[in-house]
Amino acid sequence: MAIRERAIELKTLDQLRLMREAGLILSSALDAVIAQARVGITTAELNDVFAEQLAQAGATSNFLGYYGYPATICTSVNDQVVHGIPDDRALEDGDVVSIDGGAIVRAASGGKGWHADSARTVIVGTADPADVELSELTEAALWRGIAAMATAGARRGRVGEIGDAIDDFVTERAGSKFGIIEDYTGHGIGTAMHMDPDVLNYRSRHRGPKLRPGMALAIEPLLVRGKIATHTLADEWTVVTNDHQRAAHWEHSVALHEGGIWVLTALDGGAEKLAPFGVQPVAF
Repeated sequence: MAIRERAIELKTLDQLRLMREAGLILSSALDAVIAQARVGITTAELNDVFAEQLAQAGATSNFLGYYGYPATICTSVNDQVVHGIPDDRALEDGDVVSIDGGAIVRAASGGKGWHADSARTVIVGTADPADVELSELTEAALWRGIAAMATAGARRGRVGEIGDAIDDFVTERAGSKFGIIEDYTGHGIGTAMHMDPDVLNYRSRHRGPKLRPGMALAIEPLLVRGKIATHTLADEWTVVTNDHQRAAHWEHSVALHEGGIWVLTALDGGAEKLAPFGVQPVAF
């Protein structure tokens, strides 16, 4: 059984291994979607690619049906920050598209499913250099946050140190050029897609709980080219920037165990991307 302490679910190594299985399936499905993302394809077609990949792997979607959500991925285009619903919109030259998806696997004996959640941003066709910078900085901020989870976790620091690291990294690299979305944050993950604790992407007086072995967190910075104010469209899902500036979104699910961290949704556990920060992920 998973252990809960102050609403934080602590996983056993066997349970984290099931989450790793979900993470690998999810990574492969996202690879397939990114490979098909091009000018002229519809976001609904990208959703079909993802759904087929999950079905072939024997996994299920944790997005489809979530509070009535109608698809297996979120496809957020240009000024759509998160939760964009796939439809018959054909992608155009230069579009910035974030693909956010999840997967669930179950143990052979059945029981609750174990979740993974990850997002990537891709630019189709001819990319605006400012959009490239936005996406690359968002991804780099993600890895800086993951590195902070590793170093803070080793000394039983606080979840809030992840947001500190992301905020400091973005401010150092871009100043006020890009904004960090504050209304949507990372989260715990395990037997549900969204669990405690919240994982902020910015500095806050709220330090969050201590990092402990068995925790799994979805870390997901969202950056925008303009101001951070957003609103939700009439579909009650799609979140867009008020000033219609473009957004980028990158996310990984990360496990903390006695030996260190392991990025559940990265093929190599995060080794390549964490190396510049002096962090070596440890398999379990």
